[in-house]
Amino acid sequence: MADDRPDILVIADATDPRRGRLRMGGLDVACALGRGGVVAEKREGDGATPAGAWPMRYGLYRPDRMPAPQSALAFRPIAEGDGWCDAPQDRNYNRPVPLPYPASAETLWRDDHLYDLLVVLGHNDDPVIPGAGSAIFFHLARPDYGPTDGCVAVARDGMLAVLARCGPDTVMRIALPRD
Repeated sequence: MADDRPDILVIADATDPRRGRLRMGGLDVACALGRGGVVAEKREGDGATPAGAWPMRYGLYRPDRMPAPQSALAFRPIAEGDGWCDAPQDRNYNRPVPLPYPASAETLWRDDHLYDLLVVLGHNDDPVIPGAGSAIFFHLARPDYGPTDGCVAVARDGMLAVLARCGPDTVMRIALPRD
């Protein structure tokens, strides 16, 4: 049975497609988007945020920097050896992997604070299509809201407010820019 929680809508800014607004119910927060803007067809390494409706699969957090957030969405702690495979020809492409990993993989335990709290979005995961994009997360923004590599990022306070409204049926809808 679906819950009554609202979905999330992400809309790119008309003047700077690397920034946008994230709206959920009465909540409206600034967000950073991919350096390639929002695109209909995501490709690995293009730096673009994929348009579409993406389920929020589960969350991760850095236990040395914060407790698990208040949310009906499932969360687990990130460990120092956690990674995410971004090698299109690898059998674990767009999946979590242990580090070190023999193929290209992103480190989730970062020195900066971007992945102190993140949600894995259900982009290109059912089924996984090699080269169609990996590691599309909802994570924390840089202080200047600099562009992401294809994710959606918000400030920590905004993230906590959004997560408090999320559940296992919440979907993030990322809209294509209007012409």
